[in-house]
Amino acid sequence: MNPSAPIPPTEPPVLSAPAGIDLSKVIGFDIGGTKCAVSRVKNGRLEEMLRIPTGEFAPTFATLCEAVARIVKPDTLLGISCGGPLDAQRGIILSPPNLSPSWHGVAICERLTERFGARALLINDANACALAEWRFGAGRGCRHMIFLTSGTGMGAGLILNGQLYEGATGDAGEVGHLRLAPDGPVGFGKAGSFEGFCSGGGIARLAARIVSDRGGPSPAWMDDDGQTTTRQIAEAAHRGDALALEVMQTAGTKLGEALALLIDTYNPERIVIGGFYRHCEDLFAAPMRAALAREALPHALAACQIVPAELGATIGSHGALAVAIHASLPARMS
Repeated sequence: MNPSAPIPPTEPPVLSAPAGIDLSKVIGFDIGGTKCAVSRVKNGRLEEMLRIPTGEFAPTFATLCEAVARIVKPDTLLGISCGGPLDAQRGIILSPPNLSPSWHGVAICERLTERFGARALLINDANACALAEWRFGAGRGCRHMIFLTSGTGMGAGLILNGQLYEGATGDAGEVGHLRLAPDGPVGFGKAGSFEGFCSGGGIARLAARIVSDRGGPSPAWMDDDGQTTTRQIAEAAHRGDALALEVMQTAGTKLGEALALLIDTYNPERIVIGGFYRHCEDLFAAPMRAALAREALPHALAACQIVPAELGATIGSHGALAVAIHASLPARMS
């Protein structure tokens, strides 16, 4: 299969939940920077009842609530996935940079509970996607798993000892802030960070930096202003473009160095990488593995699989459903 060609969607997985949880009473509420969705479980699989562009809070929330109103039941569990920063304990969206200011400070759980009488739980999108891949996707069967978002930014969700680990303030997993070099492309407000080298936005900035340092004309996959995308770079690399291959190999090396830190620190049995990784795995594999061999503890590395995420374009909606299931577990019932 041509790695640069679109990967056809797979059939949505059959969803399962711990004993005692009625999946017909879970609703997912996914709030993303570009789209929002309301989902439920129907015939054992995810069904998106509604998917709309993310706009200003009031009209977007009203439309989402109309969809919830059609399917809500007594004792419904409502899971909300949203980019941070959040106050997850109080159910408040704080100031995510990918949402307009009209969303900032919204007590989303309180609003939904008042409207529908449903219990609601808010979790950041990286943790929600980690729960989804752990329950329904590439992390099934693991007790120790790390999920990496690998999209516009770089964040992680940590499943440790069979539990989601959120940390003292709910900020665990902000691995994009790890510094991998004294200098480099900027990501997460830090030059040389994991996000700077290996996120979708970071790889594009890495390419611009390399082209600028070399001088000369911009390559065909970059516009006159030095702008490009990771997709364009990967497509050029798959065509054999030497400069694009160098960019992807540099990013692959840094990915391996970052994964080595995670493997040495958390000793996971599986690292699941989302976003564009599934489409670029072949470009990253050799430099990533070489860096892992140099940097990671051999025994811990041997115990860890590194695999692409399985849930694809619906991972946000699967994540919101996984949050609803998480809300119903005994540790969340207090």
